[in-house]
Amino acid sequence: MMSMLKSLKLLSDPTRLRILMLVGEEALSVAELQEVLGMGQSRISTQLSQMKTAGLVSDERSGKNNMYSCTAAEDLLEVARLAAEEVPEVSADLAALRHLLRKRQDTARAYFDELAGRFGKDYVPGRSWKALAEALIKVLNYKIVADLGAGEGTLAQLLAQRAEKVIAIDLSPKMVEFGQSLAIRNGLHNLEYRLGDIENPPIQENSLDLAVLSQALHHAEHPQRAIDAAFRILKPGGRLIILDLVQHHFEEARELYADRWLGFSESNLAAMLERAGFSQIETIVADKELTSPNFQTLLGIGTHPL
Repeated sequence: MMSMLKSLKLLSDPTRLRILMLVGEEALSVAELQEVLGMGQSRISTQLSQMKTAGLVSDERSGKNNMYSCTAAEDLLEVARLAAEEVPEVSADLAALRHLLRKRQDTARAYFDELAGRFGKDYVPGRSWKALAEALIKVLNYKIVADLGAGEGTLAQLLAQRAEKVIAIDLSPKMVEFGQSLAIRNGLHNLEYRLGDIENPPIQENSLDLAVLSQALHHAEHPQRAIDAAFRILKPGGRLIILDLVQHHFEEARELYADRWLGFSESNLAAMLERAGFSQIETIVADKELTSPNFQTLLGIGTHPL
């Protein structure tokens, strides 16, 4: 076994320390560590190899993956935990790990992913994602709804067909003017447009049953603030639905679409929802575009605790 001094020197590296804190909580594969840490496979594998040689971790085969666990002595692990308090990323890592473990427990997820992957591949007259979405919106039963970052308001107008009141928020005066005139023209008197920022929406606190951020979060200067704001304006028991892009590397999106952020990972979105105070958090990659740059749609849902 490597000496205590050499082990401590090995753990002076923040990345190795972060990995040890994670595998100290749960046995994890390299792919799962990639998802939590947002690092490349080769970097993580190199660190694990060094830690395994030092006797800090061990691995065990499980199906196609090697699962890594902490095997460090308890006295060394206690010192490592104290050191980890000085690494700011550790708390976010543990939040991402909790989300990862929730996903593991969803045994039906793989089945539904496969089912969703088949939808639309075979032509069936009259069946489409648009038709399905329209049908589901018809059965929604939320009283007060906000579409945050509504743009021209397509979603807000669909929601207004069922909700008691819909508030559409957008930062662009022209969008607000256009959306409001369109709502009046279509007789949607329960749809109100308001000029405002999604990080500080002009909506009373604890007043909403449902808030939606549809392809708006990646335009926010501070995405966490937008999610925090949504939490404040929701009633206990209210829900937030986020539709955005999975993290990508299409840099041209910054100029083409004025995107501030190049999407979000599932674990990153779940961590932001948890940090804001939401419970019953779920995320899923809801759609994958077949044409370049192959954007993927990320769906996140959180509930304001009662």
